[in-house]
Amino acid sequence: MTLQVLAEQLSKAGVPVFTSDIKGDLSGIGAAGIESDKLRKRLDAAGQDWAPKGNPTEFYTLGDSGLGTPLRATVTSFGPILLSKVLELNDTQESVLSLVFHYADRAGLALLDLADLKAVLTFLTSAEGKEDLEGIGGASKATVGVILRKISELEAQGGDVFFGEPEFDTADLLRVDDNGAGIISVLELQKLSQSPALFSTFLMWLLADLFQDLPEVGDADKPSLVFFFDEAHLLFADASKAFLQSVTQTVRLIRSKGVGIFFVTQTPKDVPDDVLAQLGSRIQHQLRAHTPNDAKALKATVQTFPKSDYDLEELLTSLGTGEAVVTVMDPDGAPTPVAPTRMRAPESKMGPMSEDEIRSAVAASPQHEKYGTAIDNESARDPRQAARRRVRSPCGRAALGLGRFGS
Repeated sequence: MTLQVLAEQLSKAGVPVFTSDIKGDLSGIGAAGIESDKLRKRLDAAGQDWAPKGNPTEFYTLGDSGLGTPLRATVTSFGPILLSKVLELNDTQESVLSLVFHYADRAGLALLDLADLKAVLTFLTSAEGKEDLEGIGGASKATVGVILRKISELEAQGGDVFFGEPEFDTADLLRVDDNGAGIISVLELQKLSQSPALFSTFLMWLLADLFQDLPEVGDADKPSLVFFFDEAHLLFADASKAFLQSVTQTVRLIRSKGVGIFFVTQTPKDVPDDVLAQLGSRIQHQLRAHTPNDAKALKATVQTFPKSDYDLEELLTSLGTGEAVVTVMDPDGAPTPVAPTRMRAPESKMGPMSEDEIRSAVAASPQHEKYGTAIDNESARDPRQAARRRVRSPCGRAALGLGRFGS
């Protein structure tokens, strides 16, 4: 429950928090804790003053995939470069997609969801749209076919419900409540365990949007937002090269925007080396070494800590419940000495809220009123805009300075 403790302490300090909830057990952060004999024993051992208290919490989901206020984004807001990374297009295919976005913009065709983009691509490769396609630089049907197939694959993994309106304003993650406590935004993902591409798509957009919109803050007194990515090994398992590059670059640069990022997982080897190298603070709970693989993982974990007077292999295998080995960055940016630490118990509920409790909280949220109902505005696939595709686009080959693209 270390994530829960850190999140609620940050919230109390006025720092908004965003956390993914893959196992479905973090929703309890929005409800008051329940005292038990086991908890009381831990509190007495730590000498902790404890009072049950929930935290200001918003529950989100991707599209309409589960409990929570749905998060959506438009195809236009992604843009061709980021969408190309999501679809894992090569350079030629990315160039063609950029031309299609440019064509749609000049022709006044709104690209709100994936069906809109497919409608424009299909039109441009039809006999009716052939002249328009040549007018923006051209592309082979094979290239467009690959792009269409990649879009269909993303739709099958939930992209059809994520792309659309109303688009989520990422500034809503930076809110505090009337008492000055940071809002904790919990993204429910347990029903998406079989659709990792959808979460990585959302995450790439979210981090890029925040990076673009947030100002440089330098050495701030406290973060403007802190991310927690639970079960990080699932986040990086079978991740695309573009996703890894995006996360690595964001972790490196977004700190100057006042955003903190925590990856929560069993061992450091679950996080790619390029990402791990950008992280400073560490909280490590007990590790077991019952098998050769366990022993290997233990040695690898010890090597990621600063040099210490402790026998870390022995220490890490002897930690009890609520105990951890901790090192953080000091004011000069250097890691502090390793210290065994007893963690506070969370004051919020250690365990999930019921589905009825979550539904009630979501229904009462102004965020659900703002984003809860999908909007089907006039867009590129709409019959009202279809006629515009039959009007020759004003952008010609000379204006774009681009030649014909092959497959």
